[in-house]
Amino acid sequence: MGRNEFTCDCNIIHQKAVDEVLQKMPTENTFNHLADLFKLIGDTTRCRILFALDNDEMCVCDLANVLNMTKSSISHQLAVLRRSGVVRCRKSGKEVYYTLDDEHIVKLFEIGLEHINHRG
Repeated sequence: MGRNEFTCDCNIIHQKAVDEVLQKMPTENTFNHLADLFKLIGDTTRCRILFALDNDEMCVCDLANVLNMTKSSISHQLAVLRRSGVVRCRKSGKEVYYTLDDEHIVKLFEIGLEHINHRG
């Protein structure tokens, strides 16, 4: 079996670097929430919804039309995203409009999309 060129061949611990990272290391709970967020947006349908909402505030009917899906299936996905704090909604008469929750979600989505498009 050949040697892997990406495996470190030394046994040196760079203690300063290790200590600095350990001081900044978030809690396990924080990593669990972060992993849950990535799992949540790691669904193709939800990514398509996020793309649409990144471009404009939309109601369920609009999203169903854009994504060629039923209002019921869109509503289900929006409920999941809303409970997780990824999207928010506002009511105007009988209509409910959705948008991305805040600038963090906008940046997360746009940077991810930019990364994928850049690697192209």
